[in-house]
Amino acid sequence: MKILCVCGLGQGTSLILRINVETVLRQLGVQADVENTDVSSASSENPDLIVTSNELAQSLEGHASKIVIVNNYFDTNEIKTALEEHFNN
Repeated sequence: MKILCVCGLGQGTSLILRINVETVLRQLGVQADVENTDVSSASSENPDLIVTSNELAQSLEGHASKIVIVNNYFDTNEIKTALEEHFNN
């Protein structure tokens, strides 16, 4: 499974999100290749899952990948809840 963590510029915030997503995936026992990138690069990639904010999800509307929305990239509880919802559906 490939997961992209997306922010506007693909550097600071998406890196923090990536670290937190990796932490949550370990807690859930899910194996995945997690990368971080900017929103324009994400539109040309084909991951299984994109984790991003609501604003950036609108920019990726119509993307073939499933998009998981997280409002607070620092909140591992919110990230865990969002990913659990995805994996349980």
